[in-house]
Amino acid sequence: MMHVPDDSDRVALNARDVRFDWSQLPVHWIPGEPFATHLLDVLHLLLPEGERWFVRLFSDVLPLVTDPRIAEDVRGFIGQEAMHASSHQSVLDHMAAKGVDTTPYVEQVEWVFRDALGDRDLTGDAARAWSIERAAVVAAVEHITAFLGQWILDARALDTAGTHPEMLDLLRWHGAEEVEHRAVAHDLYMHLDGRYLHRVRSLVLIAPILIRLWARGTAFLLSRDPQPSRPRWRDLRRAQRRGLAPGTFATVRALLAYLRPGYHPSQYGSTDAAVTYLASSPAARAAAARETG
Repeated sequence: MMHVPDDSDRVALNARDVRFDWSQLPVHWIPGEPFATHLLDVLHLLLPEGERWFVRLFSDVLPLVTDPRIAEDVRGFIGQEAMHASSHQSVLDHMAAKGVDTTPYVEQVEWVFRDALGDRDLTGDAARAWSIERAAVVAAVEHITAFLGQWILDARALDTAGTHPEMLDLLRWHGAEEVEHRAVAHDLYMHLDGRYLHRVRSLVLIAPILIRLWARGTAFLLSRDPQPSRPRWRDLRRAQRRGLAPGTFATVRALLAYLRPGYHPSQYGSTDAAVTYLASSPAARAAAARETG
């Protein structure tokens, strides 16, 4: 039976003009944890191009939406994703200024989103089918990012480990907005198409690609560390035991949840936790003050 959400967990989606200062950011912004730092640093390499692709795709798909509520949510989603791309790009720019050339890895990510999943010379029904195909991919990716967003909101170990506050705020602000808008891509896909096998196939295809990109990104950053090293399984297990990385079993459970025929993102994650953090986030509060001032 398909889950039909109500409006009790819905919030108005607004892009927050957040700004971050990386001038005092150390290389290992989780002190003494190069592996955990670089594991999470992959987000800055992977997300900007992916989220710019989200924005382009959803802007193109928006004219196909006939439900005013979904259209409103998609516009809010587009604004938030554009700000996510810009904020993570600022970390990439900081890395470049410090002499870390991320181009070889970022070019691989660009190929995925610009070439493999980019626009094609299609018209009519073929163009619509390709847009829906990619909307299903976004819905699958957003399921994963919502899981990661809830994890980062709950990861108290990052606080006790002394994570640099500016980076922790970026990650939690972004994570909170991923939880806040976790249903938008799914609702859009269900509105445009909704086929179960199509939805599940997208996760089965994209999840291994993202896992591979994440592993390669971690290895790439470790190789460019001031004290270069290679990723080891024991380093991942140690980070997971310390609560500095999502657990393997929790990640698998999250992926399997997407396979349920009645799945809806509102069943997972806490909007209250997201809204609570956004009300206290230094960057989000400063953005609100600039907007009202």
